[in-house]
Amino acid sequence: MNVGAMEAGAVETGAVKVVLAGAHGHGRHHLGNLRRLADRGVIELAGICDVRPAEVDFGSPLQSPDLGELLAKTAAEITIICTPIHTHADLAVTALHAGSHVLLEKPPAAGPAAHARIAEAVAETGLACQVGFQSLGSAAVPALRALIADGTLGQVRGIGGAGAWERPSAYFTRSAWSGRRRLDGVDVVDGALTNPFAHAVATALALVDAPIAEIETELYHAHPIESDDTSCVRVRLGDGQVITIAVTLCATGRSEPYLVVHGDAGRATLVYTQDRLKVELADGSVTTTVHERTDLLENLVDHVRTGARLLVPLAATEAFTQVLDAVRLAPEPLPIPERHQVIERDARTGEVTHRFLPGVTELTARSAEELALYSELGVPWTSVELRAGDTAVAAYEWRPDLPATDSPRPYLHPVRTLAGVEVTEVRPEDHVHHLGVGVAISDLGGANFWGGRTYVKDRGPAWLDDHGVQRHLAFSRFGDDGFVEELEWVGPGGRVMAREERTVLARPVEGAWALDFSFTLTNLTGAPVEIHSSATKGREGAGYGGFFWRAPGTSTGRATFPGDERAVHGSRSPWVAMTGTTPEERDWTLVFAQTGDDPWFVRVAEYPGVGQALAWDRPLVLETTLTRRVVTAVIDGRLDAGSASAVARDLLR
Repeated sequence: MNVGAMEAGAVETGAVKVVLAGAHGHGRHHLGNLRRLADRGVIELAGICDVRPAEVDFGSPLQSPDLGELLAKTAAEITIICTPIHTHADLAVTALHAGSHVLLEKPPAAGPAAHARIAEAVAETGLACQVGFQSLGSAAVPALRALIADGTLGQVRGIGGAGAWERPSAYFTRSAWSGRRRLDGVDVVDGALTNPFAHAVATALALVDAPIAEIETELYHAHPIESDDTSCVRVRLGDGQVITIAVTLCATGRSEPYLVVHGDAGRATLVYTQDRLKVELADGSVTTTVHERTDLLENLVDHVRTGARLLVPLAATEAFTQVLDAVRLAPEPLPIPERHQVIERDARTGEVTHRFLPGVTELTARSAEELALYSELGVPWTSVELRAGDTAVAAYEWRPDLPATDSPRPYLHPVRTLAGVEVTEVRPEDHVHHLGVGVAISDLGGANFWGGRTYVKDRGPAWLDDHGVQRHLAFSRFGDDGFVEELEWVGPGGRVMAREERTVLARPVEGAWALDFSFTLTNLTGAPVEIHSSATKGREGAGYGGFFWRAPGTSTGRATFPGDERAVHGSRSPWVAMTGTTPEERDWTLVFAQTGDDPWFVRVAEYPGVGQALAWDRPLVLETTLTRRVVTAVIDGRLDAGSASAVARDLLR
């Protein structure tokens, strides 16, 4: 039945025929609601679509795994879709084109393209698609919108949201798509923000009218899953307001999720699971009200029968799908090391039953209060840290906030000796694009992945709009001793030019530790590309490009081995070493050993830096892949040439 085709004033009566697609899991909740409405004569359960037969103790529904066939046999007016996220679009479009209105469980779709497919079917058929954000059926939402609109809360600066629930390990193995970002190459986007706490995001967005200007995401997981179990998002709106939602499934117990609206004349807290709205004003007055909630299926039935306004039409959830898409496109969630967790195991089998993050409930509350992301609240598990035994020796910045002219890229800093002496420097005044320890190439196929000015033949250094960015994709291995990282090298204009696999490990050496750094760069351009340096364009001695370590420029007494700067710069020695003394008179030594025979790029007098020179005096042609490895001993004290040589011999064993 097409509501748009109903004659003016016509009202149909009688029970509405309903088909339920997905009767297990959360579908059991829908079965309970359907029974309630069937007992009142509002609906008739005409059919159940599921790959497994469902036991139903009311009505006589037909059962079939084929939704189209079932709708043809039952002529159902409404289809409830409560199936895995990635199946929503196909099933919703099938139902709409079969002439059935749809109640679509949240989230509506696994991305904007799928959302648009459903919207097109709604427009083509003139039928309704209600999205199952049940919190938006609460009268508390328009009540809170009114408080914002009439100025009761004053100027609103933002909305914070917090949710902290406990979920056992079995929660993430309950189905093939649980805890997955994708399944068999298809986007699923099951995660804390997009599924269990999707209501927090959707309800916050329902309180504002301005368009989304920017979305920041931080995704983490304590459980060994693909998606996030602890995450936060900050949505910046076009009018300057922000929405920050912080959630976790690793709390001890359950706290009711809530939203708090921050105004300069007061604040309002909505516990959306309980429809409870608390308003605290600057004059000291406090009021708490509990609002009624309309069941979304009943609202859809009213819409079908009388043309009543839908509470959550598909079009009203477009902003939510924007946020979901930001989560979908975000880097893979960062694993939370087990040292930050409390792990419970089954006493009999030894299997992990729960993973808890101490203090995480209070952390989500801080985020809602300060409108801050987890990484801005000093949480240790938001950073990547390398440890040599029990000692933290290096931090890795995998999502740097840098100007485009620095050729943004992940880097290690600070790197320290076992005694805590810092031996790296980031963005020094002499070369602001020098970033601790990492990989940088001044010219890869015409793109500057080094930062700063580009050397132009017969012209010299020049500022060009040619800077690229190294973008983190995922950690395929992650532990206290290091990681394996996937990155893409994106040139000007957004062209992906190369993919990198980077392996960074911290391992012990006698009395010190070693940073084992290797990378494999794969050409994705479809044709050979040339790696250039400033030296290949005419600047003598400037062959830098590849692995590079910027040491602290404040160190004095700097020296190199096995010879001075003139001797080691450009040499193809298996190793070089650098030593210096901090302003606090603490000595350090770095011994670099390489598996190949690239020339070394070494600076001591102008600034302290050591790296490879992939293109020392002629271009290096990258046809498919290149792999390089440098192992660096990080040592307390000042070594001489003989002791540095002995260390170097052991590094590559």
